[in-house]
Amino acid sequence: MRLGNIELNNPVVLAPMAGVTDLPFRLLAKEMGCDLVYSEMVSDKGLIYRNCHTLDMLTVNERERPVSIQIFGSEPGPMSEAAKIVEQAGADIIDINMGCPTLKIVKNGEGSALMRQPALAYSIMDSVVKAVKVPVTMKTRKGWDDRTVNAVEMAKLAEAAGISAVAIHGRTREQFYAGTADWNIIREVKQSVAIPVIGNGDIRSPRDAAQMLAETGCDGVMVGRGAQGNPWIFRQIKHFFATGTVLPAPDISERINVLLRHLDMLAALKGEYIAIREMRSHAAWYTRGLPRSAELRLKFNQAVTKKDFIEIMTAFKSSGRG
Repeated sequence: MRLGNIELNNPVVLAPMAGVTDLPFRLLAKEMGCDLVYSEMVSDKGLIYRNCHTLDMLTVNERERPVSIQIFGSEPGPMSEAAKIVEQAGADIIDINMGCPTLKIVKNGEGSALMRQPALAYSIMDSVVKAVKVPVTMKTRKGWDDRTVNAVEMAKLAEAAGISAVAIHGRTREQFYAGTADWNIIREVKQSVAIPVIGNGDIRSPRDAAQMLAETGCDGVMVGRGAQGNPWIFRQIKHFFATGTVLPAPDISERINVLLRHLDMLAALKGEYIAIREMRSHAAWYTRGLPRSAELRLKFNQAVTKKDFIEIMTAFKSSGRG
């Protein structure tokens, strides 16, 4: 799959996820074999008005390249200006969010609301492509609901606007993340455009990734919730593609080591106070499925320092529960 001057072979991609795919998580995913990482979605207005928190989200590390920074908005002008800022910050790729289903985004006409306004969506894509030199991609969904499935239309508009690739989540906005992703729509999109198509939805194992490629013919697979607390999924998928065998899950020592390293990186980037609070969700995901994980979640939610996390995991390991 080629995006401008970026070549990705059988790409496995980390999906953009708010509150998850910040710099530390992207680095871990990259270390585990992820070919392309996406940032959390970044507000166009936040960039234009130079909001400090928003600008911090543009921090890129050389070890995570190639990296895609995703922006969202509802107007061609501000989106093109935001794209220029993102390009100057060092993004290898700029992605346009046309799939976020959350109410606070949709009510502003952003995210998946743009599926209901294809002409406006085209204008935004066209303006962003013309504003920058790096490749521009777009991520969207099956449609607004089952009565208005228009992923194929959106992909064709993207291709006409000069978009380099589209990622399709096989759920409607109405579904949010419930039910089962429709991989048939990914196949339909792939058959309708010449640009690369990345499939997204229900990739939770190496076999899921291989099955999506086989069923849809898509050019790459995008892993979202299946990577939460599980950056090893990228290593497992790449190994499965190469050998046809599934690597074992990480043992408790590796889980703990990566969890604590993740916390260290968060603290270095955001300070310990914020890192501890953000790490509570990550820690619950890292330990999901382990014995007495509910008890661990309670302890994580009570942790207030890095030392607390270390003590929780050291006690868990020494108890022999892992």
